[in-house]
Amino acid sequence: MPIPVDKLSDPAVRAFVAALNSHDRAAFHAALAPDATMADDGSDRDLAQWTENEIFASRGHMDVETEKGGGRDLVARYRNDMWGEMRTQWHFVVEDGKVTRFETGQA
Repeated sequence: MPIPVDKLSDPAVRAFVAALNSHDRAAFHAALAPDATMADDGSDRDLAQWTENEIFASRGHMDVETEKGGGRDLVARYRNDMWGEMRTQWHFVVEDGKVTRFETGQA
């Protein structure tokens, strides 16, 4: 049973997941610090290109299974039209209420 997005512990991570799932670009970018960075499977990626391909253009969706680390470490079922569904892990770095970095990869 997934954790409802509104029950996620960290407010910045909650905003990130809610915006991702609703495909709200403005809210998604508002959840990120201006100089945010990210990595996928251990490799740094271009944030704008990755989010466009993996989230917005392919209708990404995250169902959070577990959280720890104050809500900054998630395991989720992630699906999009490009790759289908897979079990993923997510780690977030949050400063001043904004996600400054996130790292994702297969769990």
